[in-house]
Amino acid sequence: MIQKFFFGIVLSLLLTSCVSSKIYDDLKAKHDALKVENEALMARLDASSRTSGYSVSNLQKEIDRLNAEKTRMAMEMEAAKNNYERMKASYDALEANSSSALLANMERNRKLLEELEAKEKALAAEETRLKTLERQLADRSGRVEELEGIIAAKDARMRALKDAISSALTNFEGNGLTIEQRDGKVYVSMENKLLFESGSWAVNTRGTEAVRALGNVLAQNREIAVLIEGHTDNVPYGGNGNIKDNWDLSTKRATAIVEILTRNREIPKENLTAAGRGEHAPVASNSTNEGRSKNRRIEVILTPKLDEITKLLNEI
Repeated sequence: MIQKFFFGIVLSLLLTSCVSSKIYDDLKAKHDALKVENEALMARLDASSRTSGYSVSNLQKEIDRLNAEKTRMAMEMEAAKNNYERMKASYDALEANSSSALLANMERNRKLLEELEAKEKALAAEETRLKTLERQLADRSGRVEELEGIIAAKDARMRALKDAISSALTNFEGNGLTIEQRDGKVYVSMENKLLFESGSWAVNTRGTEAVRALGNVLAQNREIAVLIEGHTDNVPYGGNGNIKDNWDLSTKRATAIVEILTRNREIPKENLTAAGRGEHAPVASNSTNEGRSKNRRIEVILTPKLDEITKLLNEI
């Protein structure tokens, strides 16, 4: 190829210009030298190919193999790139979802913490309230125990009072006199036959003795309230005197008993109350003589003063 190239150049020079034979000879000499050099190079190339085991065809095959490998690697690189893009997109989506889930969880946790704090505050308030109630209950229990103690003491005192009255009025028992204790009170019932003549409100001698004996006991129990109630049967009053009816008669008889009791200066007058109830609180039937006799009576109701009990009840 090189030989042809230089030959063409020489021929062109010969055809297009007039050159001297010397120049021609020089060019021809150079051409021949180049031809020799080219042949030497080709010989060296062939020798080198035979020595290394490579030929032009082998080199071409190697080039084709390398190109195929390059194409395969490019495809693999593109596939890896596509796979990377997919993985990155999936990771980004997962990260976004994780962030949203994390934010949602954080919000739920915040609400749960707020609810827990509110419940803790409510529990603390409830514990405080319960402790307050426990203290109040303990205080009330103490007052109830104190009240029970006072009531028990008053009951014992009233039993002692009943026994003292029974002892003082022993001589009058069987004469229409009864003594009993109920509902924390002592009831002394004296039928009119022990105290009064029929239709009269003046206390007879025997009755006066009984009332004075009762007064002696009351003088030793100055904390006792004394209610004297006068009662009659249902037979209309038909006697003489300044009396309107049975109610009026019962009131005058109760007042007569109070008058005897006030003669005892040891009995506080403020402890005494007189009341007339006529025939309106019978203890027996008025259809028989015996029943009417029981209904005609004076009841002395002895009640302990309840100031201490009332005070404790107001505190409970």
